[in-house]
Amino acid sequence: MAKADPHVKLKAFQPTCEYFVGIDSDGCAFDTMEPKHKECFCPTTVWIWNLASVSKYAREAWDFVNLYSKLRGCNRFLALQHVMNLLREREEVQRRGVPIPELPDLKAWTERESALGNPALEAEVKKTENAELARCLDWSRQINAAVARIVKGVPPFPGVRESLELLAGKADLMVVSATPGEALEREWEEHGIARYMGLIAGQEMGSKKEHLQIAAGGKYPPEKILMIGDAPGDLKAAQANKAMFYPVNPGHEEDSWDRFVREAGPKFLA
Repeated sequence: MAKADPHVKLKAFQPTCEYFVGIDSDGCAFDTMEPKHKECFCPTTVWIWNLASVSKYAREAWDFVNLYSKLRGCNRFLALQHVMNLLREREEVQRRGVPIPELPDLKAWTERESALGNPALEAEVKKTENAELARCLDWSRQINAAVARIVKGVPPFPGVRESLELLAGKADLMVVSATPGEALEREWEEHGIARYMGLIAGQEMGSKKEHLQIAAGGKYPPEKILMIGDAPGDLKAAQANKAMFYPVNPGHEEDSWDRFVREAGPKFLA
């Protein structure tokens, strides 16, 4: 059976306005990075991968990779590999003799697959019956369940709604995220701002670079394509598509959105 095309909706995205704006979600539009990673991702990682004996170091590694490093905002399956590599190198972990998973099969899968989400992983597990990938899938599903259970009532940053209102009718808007689509739909709908977006693209539709390339590339002039994000990966996605970029600076998100409404947004649309 032919593999389903994860890019169908991106390919079907058609311009209705002169400009295009892609907006990241976690840590950019919503203040959800801390609760998701500290209350959902990290505890689930310690549980599923039997890291309780080095939980202090696992938490430090997880938070560093996902919140405080240049890898901030990367896909969860890539983040898991980075965290395990850091733990394996740490002397305190080595002295405790704790075995840290090497995840070679996950590495191979992430190198050949671009739509790094549960649907693609489910298909791979069904096809190969690979035990390591099945465990990764369980880990990812448990994270999604924890996020749905815990992360509720977190509004968008002040200035986000005003920015969407500024752009509405002048630019085609799309969520460009490495978060699962189900969570994105729920969070944007919960706060009444999904109605501004022409498409909500999550990890199942490919990388952020692919989101911009397929949805906007060749459909708008590069200087009229803007990516708004809080992580180096967002900048790289914009650069790869020769698009404009506006940073929402971690720790200064409200100031960043205020400046977008007052200065950057009007300048982009001028």
